[in-house]
Amino acid sequence: MIDHIGLDVSDIVRSRAFYRKALEPLGYRIIQEIQPAPERPPTVVMFGVGDEPDFVIAKDKPPGPGNHVAFRAETRAQVDAFHAAALQAGGRDNGGPGIRRRYSPTYYAAFVFDPDGFNIEAVCHAAG
Repeated sequence: MIDHIGLDVSDIVRSRAFYRKALEPLGYRIIQEIQPAPERPPTVVMFGVGDEPDFVIAKDKPPGPGNHVAFRAETRAQVDAFHAAALQAGGRDNGGPGIRRRYSPTYYAAFVFDPDGFNIEAVCHAAG
């Protein structure tokens, strides 16, 4: 099950406007934006149905290599197993299993680069 998909975009203001309009008929809305300062455009825009984002755009890296996909795990053990299996399959470590408090107190995730350099993540939101 996919938790969220993140795409880097070249123009965050243009992409925000496009996705806001294009996804509205599907029930998506902007859940959260991250701005470096109130007067500056956002660097991250999170969309979702309901209260949880599952599609994210960001002005961070050039489109392409910075793409990111996160897969939902039901347990932290699954996150650990994902990380080990991905490394064994030839992935490169991009952050071992652990809590990522900057996202939330229970955000337990691991990150690897796939063979093309895309950031692939497994995340468990359950406490403990």
